[in-house]
Amino acid sequence: MATVEVKNLEGQTVRDFQIADEIFGAKPNQSLLWEAVKQYLASQRRGTHKTKSRGEVSGGGKKPWRQKGTGRARVGSIRSSLWRHGSIAHGPQPRDYSYALPKGMLRGALRSALAAKFQDHHLTVVDEFNLGDPKTKLFSGALQKLGLEKGVLVVDNALSRNLELSSRNVKGCDLVRRHELHPYHVLSHHQLLISEGALARLQEALR
Repeated sequence: MATVEVKNLEGQTVRDFQIADEIFGAKPNQSLLWEAVKQYLASQRRGTHKTKSRGEVSGGGKKPWRQKGTGRARVGSIRSSLWRHGSIAHGPQPRDYSYALPKGMLRGALRSALAAKFQDHHLTVVDEFNLGDPKTKLFSGALQKLGLEKGVLVVDNALSRNLELSSRNVKGCDLVRRHELHPYHVLSHHQLLISEGALARLQEALR
């Protein structure tokens, strides 16, 4: 089995952690990653777009002119979709764009996303996020000591108030809990910073 270094927030290596080859050593499945990203982005759409149909446009109660004898085309309402200020034919209506992927596909996509980060050397593991005070300066200093650039995804087991308050003002940094992790989260950030406990639980769930 391959290993990854476990560091503390001072940037010092404290031990090695064994990772599963079937997860981190496999070739990332690009098709699964594409499906997972498409599903996530679709679920973020509000779907509140709306155009007025013929029955919703005001006016048009009277026939503009008689049916025959005028030399003009026959028309029944000035609110026809062919007319200015008329209705919109087959326009968008409010709808829900979200859909669910099979759990096996999501698990496979998450395995591929984690493998891609590990193989690109963009995975950093820390023993724990033991921040004494909820200060952005402390957390920013820890990121610098760990050699992490902008665009960091932080993953922990449980929600820590100090970690949440310390990381929310760091530009390009997002915090998610282990059980909420989606392949899109991993792929949309340059670096992945994860606690040892969260990595162990993730590895168990994805095997």
